[in-house]
Amino acid sequence: MSRFVLITADHDFEKLVRTATAGMSGSLQWFKADYLPEGPRDILDQLLGEPPEVFILGPGLNLGESLKLASLMDLQFPEISVVLAATQTAELVLGAMRSGVRDILSPSADVDDIRVMVERASLAAAGRRRGLAPSSAEGAGHGSGGRIIAVMSPKGGVGKTTVATNLAVGLGLVAPMGVVIVDLDLQFGDVGSGLLLDPERTITDAVLGPASQDAMVLKTYLSVHPASIYALCAPRNPVEMDKINAGHVTRLLEQLRHEFQYVVIDTAPGLGEHVLAALECATDAVWVCGMDIPSIRGLRTGLQVLDELQLLPQHRHVILNMADHKSGLALKDVESTIGVPVDIVIPRSRTLPYSTNKGVPLLQDGSRDAAIKGLRLLVNRFKPNWDERSRKQVHRRAVVR
Repeated sequence: MSRFVLITADHDFEKLVRTATAGMSGSLQWFKADYLPEGPRDILDQLLGEPPEVFILGPGLNLGESLKLASLMDLQFPEISVVLAATQTAELVLGAMRSGVRDILSPSADVDDIRVMVERASLAAAGRRRGLAPSSAEGAGHGSGGRIIAVMSPKGGVGKTTVATNLAVGLGLVAPMGVVIVDLDLQFGDVGSGLLLDPERTITDAVLGPASQDAMVLKTYLSVHPASIYALCAPRNPVEMDKINAGHVTRLLEQLRHEFQYVVIDTAPGLGEHVLAALECATDAVWVCGMDIPSIRGLRTGLQVLDELQLLPQHRHVILNMADHKSGLALKDVESTIGVPVDIVIPRSRTLPYSTNKGVPLLQDGSRDAAIKGLRLLVNRFKPNWDERSRKQVHRRAVVR
């Protein structure tokens, strides 16, 4: 559950709020944005579990838009307290009072001041919830969990794990500690080595032990990565794959989607039972294709098969990886073969495979490389839909040269 929600592009202020709320129950979800959506529902639909208690509108937001959102929140979700971070003026205090803002917090407040104000807002939210009629509380329920992103490829050797680990690390900047990457290549998974992790527990422990029945236990089975993400790595022994069935995968992903904003799955090549189980749960599929005939034809066949089985997730993202104009193929050749547009083209890079081999994803390392822009564009496709782009742009192609 995200008990507190912060909206601001100010990273320093986010650190203060995260420190202030660290000792409280629940968690903080941060939307890194310098402007607001049209209404509360655009935000609430992207949260996990029940509605939060406190909305903190941080520095850098337009005050008029902030007061408008607070008014809508007060009308539609009166059980949620709104705290506005802005410099107080007589005019602002009057406007905040009329809009239903619970408190005004100074942008220069320290951790202790933030903690006191957030606790006060939480108590006010709890009091309002107790005073609401049951029908109002039921009407506030929303959402079924985080986004499940399956990174797919019918063929191996196209950089699928590299894309998956960079996507997870990139999303970790959007939602710190709100991302988990799951290695579903149960025989030869490389997420552990790609992130330089030596996990104590693997996916086998997670689906066969007590963690399968308790989300709190499951979280203790995850490995923590320095990029503020969690990882659930593949079994140490390939034979353990036989112990894990499709039902285990479904149960695991359902648990994780209610605990994390983003669940990134590095799937095995092909369309085995574990991959199909993941697709049944997935909200998004990232298809990674290399610039070679077998990979392109494999993607076309995979899309056709899944379309017939009605297993294509709601959102599709096609990545052409290791693109090279010297390969003898052009982008239009790839698109005409697979029958769908390519969303992002990532050029061939020497740095990208090297970063994977040393266990530090490119988006974590920060090295300059032509592939970085494409990877960042991929991450941007999963930011909140009101942040930096409109729905109409979701399938607009982004070519990186």
